Amino acid sequence: MSQPIYSGPIELAQPIKRGQTEVKEITLRRPGSGELRGLKLADLVQGDVTAVTRLLPRITQPTLVDQEVAGMDVFDLTRCADEIAVFLQTPPQKPTEEASPE
Repeated sequence: MSQPIYSGPIELAQPIKRGQTEVKEITLRRPGSGELRGLKLADLVQGDVTAVTRLLPRITQPTLVDQEVAGMDVFDLTRCADEIAVFLQTPPQKPTEEASPE
């Protein structure tokens, strides 16, 4: 089984409030086929807001809930949409073989 692929940390311009704490940074995981269920790939590549907001709770770390995603600042949502488009348009890296001692 291959290792999951993650985006770099995305520092949120507008942190998400969770009770007394704030989520200031998130990471996205490259979605698997099951997480894309019910979504159109073309919509995700084009940054469709509905498609992006449905996918984000499935691939964010820490996991964001629907209401948190719906309340995200548009700048932060756009950055996430851009990262999702990169995931969908970039082939996964092939595992590298470790060098054999000679």
